[in-house]
Amino acid sequence: MQVGFKLMAETFDPREIVRQAVEAERAGFDFVEVSDHYHPWLYSHGHSGFVWSMLAAAAARTDRIGLATGVTCPFVRYHPAIIAQAAATTALLSEGRFTLGLGSGERLNEHVVGGGWPSVTTRHQMLREAIDIIRLLWSGGYHSYEGKHLTLDDARVFDLPDVPPTIAVAAGGTEAVGIAAELGDGLFATEADPDLVKAYAGAGGSGPKYGEVPLAWARDEESAVELAHRLFRFGLTGWKVQAELPNPINFEAAASSIRTEDVRDAMACGPDVRRHLEVAGTFVDAGFDHLALINAGPDVDGFFEFFANELSEPLRALATS
Repeated sequence: MQVGFKLMAETFDPREIVRQAVEAERAGFDFVEVSDHYHPWLYSHGHSGFVWSMLAAAAARTDRIGLATGVTCPFVRYHPAIIAQAAATTALLSEGRFTLGLGSGERLNEHVVGGGWPSVTTRHQMLREAIDIIRLLWSGGYHSYEGKHLTLDDARVFDLPDVPPTIAVAAGGTEAVGIAAELGDGLFATEADPDLVKAYAGAGGSGPKYGEVPLAWARDEESAVELAHRLFRFGLTGWKVQAELPNPINFEAAASSIRTEDVRDAMACGPDVRRHLEVAGTFVDAGFDHLALINAGPDVDGFFEFFANELSEPLRALATS
């Protein structure tokens, strides 16, 4: 099992995100992932740097730790040709340490270019075509592509790594799971849902399975719960809400009924190792083998110390228990 750290680009400025990537490597994490957003979820977040610049800086300042997008929508705001080039360059700069997380996106980030927001069925069709284009360009040479939604005209990515990046596809339902198994190299999910993992395997998927584990570390439980509620209450609105709302003001409204008690129940809050293991264990039991810890607590460096000294060893042991 690999254990990673989610770099919350919505709650920290770009230089701090890169610093945290360096510190995560020092603390012993296996990988970091960064969200690819244009907007933050909530006004209280206050940040949303450009992921490809942060990944390039992190690649230059680290030696061992894996890097990933968690996740990129490769259409609407971007064209897949641009993502193919960006991912290939990031793989080269990191010397093969990069994983490309892909998904069907959120309106929050994609509507900004004025291209409209397709239905989920159309987005899944577009994701399929985007992955086809990315893999085509990674094969070398000039290529054109004519799909139902996306086209490519005589394009070539000149700088390619010897081994293409792993593509992990985000899924919350059966259609996306099928895309992950058929066209991806791995699965990415935000819920400890064993049915997703079973469906992925049943569709022929055999790659790494990434799960995001929500927690908030602090030296006392109440301060952890308080900050987790302020920063992460949007995560309890559910994926159908998260995919469809256009701006932070809408998420502020949608999350207004989320109580601190709801956050306490959903996340591991405070200093108790056993509680963090309990929440992480639900992902291990569901079949995930790459755990990305999301710390919504007030002290990032304190969390890194806690992970290195207290959490890492028993967390990794969950996979063999």
